[in-house]
Amino acid sequence: DLFDVRFFMLALRLMAVYICRAIVVAGLSVYLAGCATTGQGVAADPLEPMNRAIFQFNDNLDRIVLKPVAQGYRAVLPDVVREAVGNVFSNIGEVFNVANNLLQGKPVETIESFMRFAINTVFGLGGTIDIASKTGLTAHKQDFGRTLGVWHIPAGPYLVLPLLGPSSVRDTVGSVVQFTVDPVGHLANVPTRNTVQGVRVVDGRASLLDTGNLLEQAAIDKYSFVRDAYLQRRRYLIDEGRSDNLDPYED
Repeated sequence: DLFDVRFFMLALRLMAVYICRAIVVAGLSVYLAGCATTGQGVAADPLEPMNRAIFQFNDNLDRIVLKPVAQGYRAVLPDVVREAVGNVFSNIGEVFNVANNLLQGKPVETIESFMRFAINTVFGLGGTIDIASKTGLTAHKQDFGRTLGVWHIPAGPYLVLPLLGPSSVRDTVGSVVQFTVDPVGHLANVPTRNTVQGVRVVDGRASLLDTGNLLEQAAIDKYSFVRDAYLQRRRYLIDEGRSDNLDPYED
């Protein structure tokens, strides 16, 4: 429906304006929280006061803007369309999977990731249909932060990034590298690039709506729950499940 499409695009534009303004607020929050940092807390989170301030900002932004837009996105678009959109972005992610599996010295995973990208791009209508999974090719999701971990680069302090959420010094470096080489970021047409990035954010948030509701019900201190889950999940991924004392949290 043309009206629905126009409504969705307007919502994306409003979200972009709000985010630009929110970045300024986030910067001020980081500065004020940094002044109040005491250095106390768990060993992996020496910047907890600052991180809590940014976490609260992100949570408010999500509650006021991202979650309602994601709910509208889910309500307006049919399941088959949302699945196709998610498949496209997953297929783009296979480019990173190929590179990182190669850098981690995993030839089988590298070949399978490349085959997934080739099959879904050529036979899956540009990645809208995940044919590779139906043929038995398993996805081997990777990121450069995990590659740095495999290379035994220390994680450094836990960080909460404005808009991006849980991270660490190591994972932040990895995110910067991936953002720099992201094919979407190199689209020449700026409005198209911004629209694609906006749809990626909204589609990702829509896929986590049920998880977010569960988190709201389960966590007494949501900040601590997210921090501990993130840190344990990252250690679990880097150790590839070899550490028996780690809980296999999902992303």
